[in-house]
Amino acid sequence: MKLVIAEKPDQAAKLAAPFSFIKKTGYFEVKPNTYFPNGALITWAIGHLCELKPPEEYNPAWKKWSLDTLPIIPDRFEYRVTKTKIKQFNIIRNLLERTDIKEIIIGGDAGREGELIIRTIIRVCGVNKPMKRLWISSLTEGAVKKGFANLLTEEETRDIYYEALSRSCADWLIGINLSRIYTILLKEKGLKDVFSIGRVQTPTLALIVKREHDIANFKSEPFWEVEANLNFNGETIKGKWHKNNVTRILEEKQAIAIADFCKNKDVRITNIKKERKEYQPPLLFNLSALQATANKTLKFSPQITLDVLQKLYLKGAISYPRSDSQFLTHEEAKGLPSILYQLSRIKQYEDLLPPPCSSIINNKRYVNEKKVTDHHAIIVTEQLPDISKLTSDEEKIYDLIVRQVIAAHYNNAVFNYTTIHSFVDNRAEFITKGKEQIEDGWRKVIYSFKEDADEGQNLPSLQEGELGQVTKVDLKKGETQPPKRYTEGNLITLMKTAGKHLDDTELEKVLAKTEGLGTEATRAGIINLLKDRNYIEVNKNQVFATPKGLLLIEALGESILASPSMTGKWEQRLSEIGEGKASPKNFLEQVKKLSQKLMVDAKEQKVHWSFENIQTEKIGSNPQNKRYKKNEKTVLGKCRMCSGNILDFGKFYGCTNYKVSNCKFSISKKILGKTISQANMKKLLKTGESNLIKGFKKGEKGFDAILLWDEKEKKIEFKFNK
Repeated sequence: MKLVIAEKPDQAAKLAAPFSFIKKTGYFEVKPNTYFPNGALITWAIGHLCELKPPEEYNPAWKKWSLDTLPIIPDRFEYRVTKTKIKQFNIIRNLLERTDIKEIIIGGDAGREGELIIRTIIRVCGVNKPMKRLWISSLTEGAVKKGFANLLTEEETRDIYYEALSRSCADWLIGINLSRIYTILLKEKGLKDVFSIGRVQTPTLALIVKREHDIANFKSEPFWEVEANLNFNGETIKGKWHKNNVTRILEEKQAIAIADFCKNKDVRITNIKKERKEYQPPLLFNLSALQATANKTLKFSPQITLDVLQKLYLKGAISYPRSDSQFLTHEEAKGLPSILYQLSRIKQYEDLLPPPCSSIINNKRYVNEKKVTDHHAIIVTEQLPDISKLTSDEEKIYDLIVRQVIAAHYNNAVFNYTTIHSFVDNRAEFITKGKEQIEDGWRKVIYSFKEDADEGQNLPSLQEGELGQVTKVDLKKGETQPPKRYTEGNLITLMKTAGKHLDDTELEKVLAKTEGLGTEATRAGIINLLKDRNYIEVNKNQVFATPKGLLLIEALGESILASPSMTGKWEQRLSEIGEGKASPKNFLEQVKKLSQKLMVDAKEQKVHWSFENIQTEKIGSNPQNKRYKKNEKTVLGKCRMCSGNILDFGKFYGCTNYKVSNCKFSISKKILGKTISQANMKKLLKTGESNLIKGFKKGEKGFDAILLWDEKEKKIEFKFNK
């Protein structure tokens, strides 16, 4: 008799469903059949039934958080049973020890975590029996039967177990040692909190903090644009002034002069350029792409999307959701026409089917055996659900996947773009852009796609050399904008690309598999972890770093712990272990050495910690109850140029109206080697001069002076006592 161990109860039920079985306590008893001539037992884990032991179970002295006990490096890593799951563990152990069980089938999710979960249970139970591996990408009846008929040998997936085990142990070493040392050192600075550090979570936080600083340090600058209505024989188009393709004018006087010059002037079309563009249907979804799309279109967090996908997977409605591939093999592509035929009987898809292309089996954009690793792209299965019985969230996610599959069978979307260059009075050049949709193609299936940031306008038929008149001129003022905050969807894409500094447009174009932060299966969990540990907050789908998150990244400084490249290299090495190309033992030895070096670095960094822009405050009498807050900037006085408020911006004193009215008031906090105190700045703003400041240095000579505000020149100068 064979024993199948699934990863979850629902999964076990799906594995038993194609066969005749009896439900027992903690397992299913499958009656003899062609797949199991002697019958089988199908039991289940509840996720991770076992976990790595905490430090104190290796050595009681390691329970205390102390510098004296660091680094904590066990001679051999050991697992223990999770206390809340011991009942199911005992059921599995009893089944494993039965004498009539001759073979074990690993039935966890087809990936490294599924491998680790099941093999760890077997290892902790101390059972040594022949093993096989069930490896399937969906839980439909057909897929389950095919999987049991084509079991892999245990050796074929052993390396991905070593990969998962290596990752788990390495993360334990980094997490335990670095979290403890930074928590202890920050406590010595008066910060009584736990500062969790992780191989993936910390560089992810660093990316968010970097964006936070980019936004905070951004100084908005005003600009103006000149727009005009150009009339040609009764047909009016809108044009925008430009010089060398730059439309923004930085000086208001210049913008006004250009606008005044163009009023009621003659205009001539100098060039008309027409271009046809075709846009291919989007690739099929992997998990990251689907999470990013659901976040953008539905405002679902990555974790919600993953949870919904898991439910659809367990219902047999979609293929394995934690896939990192956006391609299919010929085998999957061969079954799509039948699936599309079934979908055509669902009301919301009947107008879209049959598609223009009946099969994509020969389309290399979607079918590429070499780009399918453990799992193919996420697609719907032949087991169509009853849409009316799906939850609202399930229906929305299922719809996204269905439309992505249908769109792959449609033609390109085709547009004509027209660019018209016009000269006003042979001096001022204007540009006009227009767009015309020729063929909607796959855009009929997916509505939210934007093929061009500049939508353009519908243009009449015009000719080069045609003469016209400027009938209206508008002067529009704008301001440069800071970088946008990441959404959770952006963050998933950013993590996938290993933190390369891409702008928002480039982020959406990233589709290829790359080294990155975490895996398809773990990225949503990492974002949740950062929320739970009060490192980030999400408000209206925008990600903010909290003061605690800012503080930790400031404490880390230039440490590689905050570098996406380090964890990207780790993932690459782990993949090599999974492919049998690298040694798990050597990898862990390197991680142990790295842990020790990073702790030495932490002690050296502590000397430079100041945290000037972040502080904590206690709440009530309990010292454990506290919160972090940014230092509030104190208003030092009124601006002597515009009556705005003067604040301390760190390296200079500046006016709050620099954004509103472009006020230029700015005084450096350090002049000729001397720091200008807030007290002296307050007096300068109030009376026009500071107190006597001693110790200015120019060259080798030192001198004392008063800072004086020159009302006429609008700047400070030195005033010397007689």
